[in-house]
Amino acid sequence: MQMPAPPTARYDAVWRRAEPYMRARKNDVHVPLSFDWAQRLLAAHPEADADIVSLAILLHDIGWYSIDMEDIIEKGFGPNMMQSDVRFLHESEGVRLSRPVLEETGWGEDTIRAVAEIIDGHDTRPHPRHLNDRLVRDADKLWRFSVTGVSVACDWFKMTPRQYADRLEHQVAQLETETGRAWAAQELRATRAALMLHVI
Repeated sequence: MQMPAPPTARYDAVWRRAEPYMRARKNDVHVPLSFDWAQRLLAAHPEADADIVSLAILLHDIGWYSIDMEDIIEKGFGPNMMQSDVRFLHESEGVRLSRPVLEETGWGEDTIRAVAEIIDGHDTRPHPRHLNDRLVRDADKLWRFSVTGVSVACDWFKMTPRQYADRLEHQVAQLETETGRAWAAQELRATRAALMLHVI
């Protein structure tokens, strides 16, 4: 007996079409993990639009593909990083690249515009515009608190795992939803234990 496809299988064509753009900045790790967090957030917030949130988190960082990796690390993770030119560029490139991905996989104009609105400014805009935007922002951040997130991002920031985990303690409050903040704190506690950060 064949098992039914998971509800998220409706996005498989988008994953396949966007896959070449995910080979920058470990997005082939970051994006699937963030997508999973988005599905959990959607289950906790059923009033949100699952298609918009799922597609936006899937495509939110494909714009990094257009930027040199050295610039990503030196400018995208340096001083004033959230307002750096490469941050704005990855958002605008993400909007540009997401349109043909969504058009070619059968999504309509309203969806394409709603996804683009979230991608454009997901890092640099000071405040989210609506619940869908808030959930994408939280899903984008939640992976950082995991073992994988700490392991990957500590290198970007030239820190040890313990130093990066300490940095994350101050970022829990920056998540947009109460659900996201609770999960971030819980995940960071588990990561600290798994990586023995109380010792090393």
